[in-house]
Amino acid sequence: MSRIACGVVAGPLYLVVGYAQAFTREGFDLSRHPFSMLSLGSLGWIQIANFIVSGALFIVAATGMARFSKWGARLIGLMGAGMILGGVFVADPALGFPLGAPEGPPASMSWHGALHAVAFGLAMIGWIGACFVFARRLGGWLAVVSGLTGVLLMVPMAFLGNPGGTVLLYVVATIGWLWTSAVSLKLNRPACSS
Repeated sequence: MSRIACGVVAGPLYLVVGYAQAFTREGFDLSRHPFSMLSLGSLGWIQIANFIVSGALFIVAATGMARFSKWGARLIGLMGAGMILGGVFVADPALGFPLGAPEGPPASMSWHGALHAVAFGLAMIGWIGACFVFARRLGGWLAVVSGLTGVLLMVPMAFLGNPGGTVLLYVVATIGWLWTSAVSLKLNRPACSS
């Protein structure tokens, strides 16, 4: 398996593990709670591992992508590093999750919650930037999809904390994870490595 192939599996792995937990963890509500909150509670280690393994797979993929686009590879690597940091530094309990947590936002943000937010920002900057870099580097329909995905990934940021904002984030992020797989698959073809 080539290094770029790690990028083919990283997004679907993250989605499958995340959604499997979302539908089985008591008190978790996809309309209110982002995947980050799955890192909390007695089963939080599963999501922590999901962040770290998926992020590491993206970093490995980025080392293979450098032949095709140095900046695209760096930005995918930044996304992966942000995911790893998001696993190491967990979000604060809030919005009633895990059970017993305050119903609203936390009264104050902990140091690890603040670093989790920074990690999220780094991952999003890398992800969005990679979309636009690959929109310029790729041809055909994948160039168009790359640009559109970059724009779509920016939209939920304006709605986080509002009703429906978390659902919008899930829809757009799912599109984004599938985009990373499609680009990785394209770059993994022998014609792209020459």
